[in-house]
Amino acid sequence: MDWLWMTAADLGRGIDGGRIHPVELAEAFLDAASDHPEAPRIYARLTPERARGEAMAAVERAKLGLRRGPLDGVPVSWKDLFDTAGILTEAGSLLLKGRRPERDAEVVVTATLQGLVCLGKTHMSELAFSGLGLNPVTATPPCINDPAAVPGGSSSGAAASVAFGLAPAAIGSDTGGSVRIPAAWNDLTGLKTTAGRVPLGGAVPLAARFDTVGPLARSVEDCALLLAALEGGRAPDLRGASLAGARFLVLETVALEDLREAPAQGFDEAVARLARAGARTERGDVPEVAEAMALAGPLFTGEAYGTWAEVIEAAPHLMFPRILERFRSGTHVTAADYVAAWQKLDRLRAAWNAKTAGFDAVLVPTSPILPPDAGRLMTDEDYYVTENLLALRNTRIGNLMGLPVLTLPTGQPSCGISLMGQPFREERLLRLGAAAERALG
Repeated sequence: MDWLWMTAADLGRGIDGGRIHPVELAEAFLDAASDHPEAPRIYARLTPERARGEAMAAVERAKLGLRRGPLDGVPVSWKDLFDTAGILTEAGSLLLKGRRPERDAEVVVTATLQGLVCLGKTHMSELAFSGLGLNPVTATPPCINDPAAVPGGSSSGAAASVAFGLAPAAIGSDTGGSVRIPAAWNDLTGLKTTAGRVPLGGAVPLAARFDTVGPLARSVEDCALLLAALEGGRAPDLRGASLAGARFLVLETVALEDLREAPAQGFDEAVARLARAGARTERGDVPEVAEAMALAGPLFTGEAYGTWAEVIEAAPHLMFPRILERFRSGTHVTAADYVAAWQKLDRLRAAWNAKTAGFDAVLVPTSPILPPDAGRLMTDEDYYVTENLLALRNTRIGNLMGLPVLTLPTGQPSCGISLMGQPFREERLLRLGAAAERALG
């Protein structure tokens, strides 16, 4: 059905115009997910009873002219780390097997009140601690462009649910790139929000000071509408968005090193198209980025292991050994190291903000590599380490600097371009993204 490949915004307009019945829409996606051969690797579980009930409520609101927003009645998938009342939420880990929360996460409550319909919970990297999307413990979702490759993580099933036509949009989380990598590798649009903008209550944590909530979708408009639904707010007006006079910095520090051929080509062509659409692009270094990258180890692993040590060490045999090893690397981070690293990062963030204040956005390739081969990741330890670190290298810049970031498809399969904005200015970033989306075709 055409509905399976429409944007969330267009589906919402169809509901508003009486052309699409929310229950029929939910059933179409539930049927597609039940019948698709890859669905067991994408969805940890479907939630048909909840979806039908929420869709029926949307029907009644539409009849009464009381729709709660432009996406009222539109189905979405949820990454399996957002609590859903009475429904298993296991975060891709046997450590949490059978975990059934009593209430919805804060963001799920808000989104449901805005009319979003929950189709189900999607597979993910174990406890969200990998950008590859490889999870031999529960499931490794497929990549839309390469059946032998991983899909990117940790919002792996979230991306696959949209890319394979099993959800119009998905809600994921991003601590070091977990929305943007799977979005880029599956030719989607993904928004990493500023840390602290969308509430995290009821979301299974990884590193709470870096954890963020964000949408994966087919368009910038969808991301804008989904952000509004997640916050219970109002989406920015994207009409008339233009790149004329926009000033972009192409970041050369770290972000352009060791680019593989396809991501380099996709990025260069995308930057050229943005320039032809009226944007002014400059290339430059921000040395503070390299200093910040050196802090990633103690900050991410220290907080992640501090959060999960007790649970992990009670049953470490249940974990994928490479994820276990990554968590345990946090045992070497002292409290003094952690505090000093955060104090230094705060100074580096201030320097970044000062040096980039004159630019509308900073441009980087979303990932320097293409999706790695899943089989080889399981058998070649050196390959796993290299690809895992490279996958998240560029995206981690946005997390370290505390920025909202939007990744857009470049037209080169599995290659995205990221626009890094200014903290808490997602609305401005989304308007730039809408103009960039048109320029990129």
